[in-house]
Amino acid sequence: MTTAVQAILQATLNGDPISVTTPTWAIIEAQIVTKTKRRLAKYNQLTASPAEQRQQLNEIFLKPMPTSSTIEVPFHSDFGRHIFVGERVFVNQDCMFTDMGGIYLADDVLIGPKVSLITVNHLEDPRYRRQVQPKPIHVEQGAWIGAGAIVLPGITIGAHAIVGAGSVVTKDVLPDMVVVGNPARVVRKIKLENE
Repeated sequence: MTTAVQAILQATLNGDPISVTTPTWAIIEAQIVTKTKRRLAKYNQLTASPAEQRQQLNEIFLKPMPTSSTIEVPFHSDFGRHIFVGERVFVNQDCMFTDMGGIYLADDVLIGPKVSLITVNHLEDPRYRRQVQPKPIHVEQGAWIGAGAIVLPGITIGAHAIVGAGSVVTKDVLPDMVVVGNPARVVRKIKLENE
C-alpha cells in the first residue's frame, strides 16, 4: 500500500473531508473496496465453514475479530478496513456497516438484524458534494442496537444503552438510556431486574 493511500486512510479516521474523484481514491477503490466486496461475497456464502468465514473477515478488517465475537451472514460493508470489534460482540444478520470513518464496537455489544451504521456523509455545499465527511461511530460496552435501527455519522452510543428497533439515531445516546423513534429520543433509563 502506497504512502499516499495510507495517508488518505488515516485522514478518514481523523475525520478529514475526502474527495472521491482523486487518483488516490481510485487506488483505494481498486486495492481495498473491490477486495472487500469479493471477500464479503465469500463470507456470505452459506456453504463456507465458520473457519473460512472468520478468515475472510480477518482479511477485511484492519485488526482481527476476537474469536468470542460473531457476525452473522449476510453482512455488508462498503469498505471494511475500519471496523473494530471487541470481545463477545454479536452482530445479527443483514447489517450494513459504512465504516470509512471508523466503527468501534466495544465488548458485549449487541447489534440487531438489518442495522445500518453509517460513518460518512456528503458535504452539503453543492460545489463539494462529491467529497465525503467521515465521522466515527462508537458503540460502548454492553450497548444494544435494535433491529432496523440507523446510526448516523459521529454518534456515540453510551455503555449499556438501548436503541429501539427502527430508530434513527442523530445525536449521542447517554449510558444506560433507552432511545426510540425518528429521530431517536430518550424515553427512560434502562430497568434493572432487581429494582
